[in-house]
Parts: sequence; structure tokens; C-alpha cells
Amino acid sequence: MTDQSSAIETWLQENAERRLESLKAFLRIPSISALPEHAADCRAAAAWVAADLRSSGIEHVEVSETGGHPVVYGDWLHADGAPTVLIYCHYDVQPVDPLDMWESAPFDPIIRDGRILARGAADDKGQLHLHLRAIEALMATRGRLPVNLRIVFEGEEEFGSQNLDAWLVANRDRLRADVAVISDTAFFQGNVPAITISLRGLMYCQVDVTGPTVDVHSGGFGGVVENPANALARIITGLKGPDGKVLVPGFYDDVVPLTEADRAALAALPLDEEAYRLEIGVPALVGEAGYTVLERRGARPTLDVNGIWGGFQGEGSKTIIPAHAHAKVSCRLVAKQDPHRIFALVRDHVLALAPVGVRVEVQNLHGGRPSLTPIDHPATRAAARALEATFGRAPVYLREGGSIPVTASFESILGLSTVLLGFSNPDDNAHAPNESLVLANHETGIRTVIRMFDELASTGLG
Repeated sequence: MTDQSSAIETWLQENAERRLESLKAFLRIPSISALPEHAADCRAAAAWVAADLRSSGIEHVEVSETGGHPVVYGDWLHADGAPTVLIYCHYDVQPVDPLDMWESAPFDPIIRDGRILARGAADDKGQLHLHLRAIEALMATRGRLPVNLRIVFEGEEEFGSQNLDAWLVANRDRLRADVAVISDTAFFQGNVPAITISLRGLMYCQVDVTGPTVDVHSGGFGGVVENPANALARIITGLKGPDGKVLVPGFYDDVVPLTEADRAALAALPLDEEAYRLEIGVPALVGEAGYTVLERRGARPTLDVNGIWGGFQGEGSKTIIPAHAHAKVSCRLVAKQDPHRIFALVRDHVLALAPVGVRVEVQNLHGGRPSLTPIDHPATRAAARALEATFGRAPVYLREGGSIPVTASFESILGLSTVLLGFSNPDDNAHAPNESLVLANHETGIRTVIRMFDELASTGLG
């Protein structure tokens, strides 16, 4: 251990209790971006982050307006000759329903079995927080950073980053960097350190089917008018076959096939499929025929119904033909698939499936492009060395099924490759009740970020 790393370790140990209280304070802010009643909480979270950055010595910190929830920006640019790294995380969180399934209040963090439980603990406040603490530790012990740093912490990731692209375009000049690092991903099954090299994109739409102007009596009108709920059910079953294949014409046209090397790399990952099935709590794992679980989970496109409603849903019976029925449908997309084109294909197919007697509309809610960063990128290798040095084993490389739209935006708008260096445990219950983060991941993650900055300083990227 060098004198510098020893000093950092001593400082981290001396400040461990204060660091944990800081994380708890951040998690107490109910920054639910999708719910308008929490707009003030999102702004409070942004202000909290900005104040923390200023206290550590980050410069030009501002809570930047976007037309929605603000972006927190800051920089430190005094490492002559070193690369410039753009760090991205998000301070907003998902809604907490169903509230009755939480074991504790979602915004009152508790420690249990080596984890901290709270909404945002893993996704993504806990991961943002470890970057704050890594920066603080470096500035406190060295008085400087080993790399130039630009910071972008946003507040709309959990509902599509609707205003971020325009903000990136408007701030393109001051966001110049050599690489981006995003911490919003997880380790592999068994909490094995991992670097995510690809993310799927997203197309999210809503299908609205309307029939009579009001609900009508099923005895007086059954057999005379088309039932919107029946019509929607027929539309939904026409989108995907029982073999898992999406039936939308043209859906697979732009999919880049997996190479034999891609398939071999996924096959080498130590997935216990039975343990994975039991963890999810389903009777069987299913999906597109001809592909493995890991291929289907991260490297193949999908189409799923995320919500469906319409008609009477109360206790007892009410014999009606509902006036309308609705579904939310999303597609996870892989390399070369364009969310706008996929929306158009899905919309056209839905309209083609619509029976006479109802009106059907399809709304494009939001989307994002897929992304892929090579394993041999110098920044990916630097992150891998940092993970191995701090967690004690070389990371595995994942293709994940989730979407982080900003990854593609960094590439298309800023021309940046992105390293997806996340630290949450794979059983973190992100987006679900009882979300948690293993505290050892948070603590070791701080040390990994510090080590990664040192590794990046010697890559020659700058």
C-alpha cells in the first residue's frame, strides 16, 4: 500500500460513521421524479447534492434548470495532462407502491443484515453517494484529484430523462471529456463484481381502445357492440407468439446477431439458473426459443405488457361492456434498433390488428437507444483493474437487459464512450419494495472509484 492509499484508507475509516449518516440523510429525501407532488423533494435532493459537492471542493457547482427536475453540474479541471472523466448518476427514485409490502418506511433508512434498506439505496442514490464520498476522500487527503472531473447528476432518469438530451446539447461545450462513467448498474448473481458492457434500449407506448361513449349493459348490448376489453386482448395476443418471438413485422430487421464469441462469453458466466428462478419466485423460466437465459435477458429484444386496465374491477359483479380499455407496452431493444422506428412498427401492427367497432390509438411515451462499450476500451480495462484490486477478484462482463437512455445520448451528442461501473447487489429489489444496498458494496465501491481515477490518470486518454 502506498503512502497516499494508506492515508486515504485511514481517513475513510475515521469518517465511516459520518459517511453512513450522510447516506441516510440523502435517502430520507423522497425524490420521486414521476409524481408531481414530489417536485419540491427532487429540487431538495438536487440542492443537497450540490451543497455536498461544494463542501468537497468541486468548482462551478450549479443546480441547472432543464424545464423539469434540475441537473446538478460541477467540475474540477486542474489535473494537467490527465484525462477528463464525466461522472453520471441520478438522484431521483421510483414510486414506492405497493407501500404495504415494505418492511419499513421507504424513506426512513434502516440497517439490517449488512444492508441499508430504503427507496433509492441501490438505484441510484447509494451509488451516487459513493462517488461523493470518493471525491471527498481524495480532496481531503491529497487536496486534488488525479483526473479532471465533470459531474452530471440528473433527476429524471426514472421517467425517461425527458429533458436531459436538450440540456446536453445546450451544454455540449462545457461537457467535453474523454470518457463517461455511469454508476447505475449491478453486480452479477452471487454479488460477483461486474462491468456492464451493453444495455438494451427502450420503446414505451400506450394502447387506448375505446368503444361506446359510456359503459353499457352487457345484456342489452352484448352481441351488438364490440367490447374494448375483448378487442385489446386480441391485439395483445397478436403482438407476441407463444414461442417468445415478437410478431410485429420488421421488428428484428436491424438486430445485430450475436457472434459465436458473444455467445461463448455469456455461456461462461456462472449463472445458477435454478437459484435465479427461485430468487424471482416463478415456476419456470421462459422466453424466445433458441436462446439461453442470459442471451434472452440482455442480448435479445423483447416486447412486454407493463400494465393493462379497463372495465369493472371492484368486488362482486357488474355486467357491463366497458367504454374503454388500455395497456402499456414496452420493447427492450438491442444494438442498431431505433426506438422511433420500433414505435412506428408496433403502432402500425396494433392498428392492423384492431377489429372494427372500436377506435384504437397508440401513444409513444418515451424511449432510449441501446449502447455497447468494448471490453478492450482503455477505460473499461482501468475500471476492471480497480475492481480486482479492491474487491479481490476480476470482474465479469455483462450484457444487461435494462435501459439507461443517457448512455446512448452521451455517445450521440457528446461523442463519449461509457463505462458502466455499478456497485449494487443483484438482489437489491430496485423498483420494488424493500430496496437495499449491501453496505460492503458501498464502502468498497468508494475505494474502487478512487482506484479507478488513479488508473485512468495513466491510460493516456487525455
